[in-house]
Amino acid sequence: MDAPLPPARPVVLVTGLSGAGKASILRTLEDLGFETVDNPPLTIIEELVGDGATPLAIGVDARTRGFDAPEVLRVVARLRLRPDVAVSLVFATAEAPVLLRRYSETRRRHPLAPGGALGSRVDQGIAREAALLAPLLDAADVVLDTSDLPLPDLRRQIERRFRPANAAGLGIGVMSFGFPKGLPREADLVLDMRFLRNPHYDPALRPMTGRESPIAAFVEADPAFAPFWDRMTGLLDLLLPRYVAEGKKYLTLAFGCTGGRHRSVLVAERMASHLTALGWRVDLIHRELTPPTTPSAHGPAQGGSSVAGREALSHSS
Repeated sequence: MDAPLPPARPVVLVTGLSGAGKASILRTLEDLGFETVDNPPLTIIEELVGDGATPLAIGVDARTRGFDAPEVLRVVARLRLRPDVAVSLVFATAEAPVLLRRYSETRRRHPLAPGGALGSRVDQGIAREAALLAPLLDAADVVLDTSDLPLPDLRRQIERRFRPANAAGLGIGVMSFGFPKGLPREADLVLDMRFLRNPHYDPALRPMTGRESPIAAFVEADPAFAPFWDRMTGLLDLLLPRYVAEGKKYLTLAFGCTGGRHRSVLVAERMASHLTALGWRVDLIHRELTPPTTPSAHGPAQGGSSVAGREALSHSS
């Protein structure tokens, strides 16, 4: 009888826009036990992968001499033909005004800016880089938008996705968000809470959030809440063990409402408590309630150097 094949070795290629958090992602993977290499020549990536057993993370971006996005995709395609490696392409992005502000605050030069460090030249560098990396964004397995994402939440998302296979259980992220600011790209399942009564129209409730008991009482008094909750938890009780059986290591469950402060927050809180009580490993994130943070490690790192604490990250109120 043939011996079972060893599990495929994780290989993560990390790319994205300068200033969007690539260096922070690589550091998090290194903390998880990955060997990390930042910005090697494209011609040696397959040689770096080699035949080792240690999980490997490789940073690839537009600073590479002779960078060519189609060639990166060809390298990824060739690696995926190998049964001994499991390749993921991770793309870090952020909105252009956020990137511009990060560069303005740190007074660092954008690697693709046509000379100088500030103003329209950085704008030009950001636009040039976005166009250059567009094929990688389209092909990425994981897209992380750090525009409003604090470093601890970024680390948790990376840990959920790339925690070593011998770590226990399925990692579940439960998130609340507001639809006007867009769907969270990391979400696997999205549920719209806008069918529930909206506390926003009660002046006494409007300043509160879904973490507070008056909001909970208001939302849970909606006749639709109880049957919705029973059906939703029943569905997840069916799905989650199936995801585990299929080898899924992470799942992000996102609840949205109009402002991301009342209904979605209440349901996310309830769901996180429900799943935790059942023994699942849960991270709870309220995207629109995240307080402003003044240092961030998402900013414009060059090479492998750390820039933690030297740039500010904007957050939604």
